[in-house]
Amino acid sequence: MELKLLIVEDDRLLAEAVSDYFTGKSWETDVVYDGDSAVEKAERKSYQMILLDVMLPGRDGFSVCRKIREMTETPVFFITARVMEEDELNGYAVGADDYITKPFSLPVLYAKVMAMTGRVRGTYLADLIVKGSVTVNVRTRSVTVRGMDCPLAPKEYEMLLLFLRNPNRTFTRDQLLTRLWGYDFEGNERVVDNHIKKLRKALEGSTCRIHTVRNTGYRMEVSI
Repeated sequence: MELKLLIVEDDRLLAEAVSDYFTGKSWETDVVYDGDSAVEKAERKSYQMILLDVMLPGRDGFSVCRKIREMTETPVFFITARVMEEDELNGYAVGADDYITKPFSLPVLYAKVMAMTGRVRGTYLADLIVKGSVTVNVRTRSVTVRGMDCPLAPKEYEMLLLFLRNPNRTFTRDQLLTRLWGYDFEGNERVVDNHIKKLRKALEGSTCRIHTVRNTGYRMEVSI
C-alpha cells in the first residue's frame, strides 16, 4: 500500500522540494498552499502524515489542525520558521504531534515522519495502528487488546494513541496535560496519574506496558 502525505505550505519551492523527496521514497504526495484547501483535502482523502505550515493565507495552521482533529487522528507535524513557547503549547493543544523548524534537513524530516508513522516498530497503515497485541482503528476509535474489544474513555483513548505513536518516549505529566487537556487546563497533575492507572488496567496482559519514569513522567514500552 502506498503511503500518502499531505503537504500544506505556502512556500512553493519548499513544498516542491519536500514533495519530490517523499515521492522519491515511494510516497504519494498532495500539495496545497492555503488552509482552506488543506481542510478540503483532509475531508476527501486519507493520509498517513500531514505536514502543516503554521502561517498560511486565510485559515492559519492552528485552525487547520483543530479542524483536522475533528475528522481524523492522522499525525500532524507543524512546519514553522520559529517556535515560541506559547505557539508550541497552542499547537500541541489543538492536536499537533511535533514541530519541524525551518530550515530543516530533508533526510531528518523523512526519518521523523517514518518513526511517527510506525514503520520502524509496529504498523501504521491507513486507519489502523498495530503494536504487538494492541490494535487501534483511528477511524472508528475502537481498541482491541489480545483480540478482545477494549472500550476506553475519550482521554484514555487519546493517551493510548499518543503513547503508541511514540514508543519508548518519556512524557512529563505537564506534557501530557498540555497535549490532552490543553495548555489552559486549570486542574492539577493528579488527573494524569488517574488516567494512567485506568489505562494500565485496560492494557493488562498485553505487549504494551506503561512505565513510571521516576520524578519525570511516563513511558510506554512495546514488546513485539
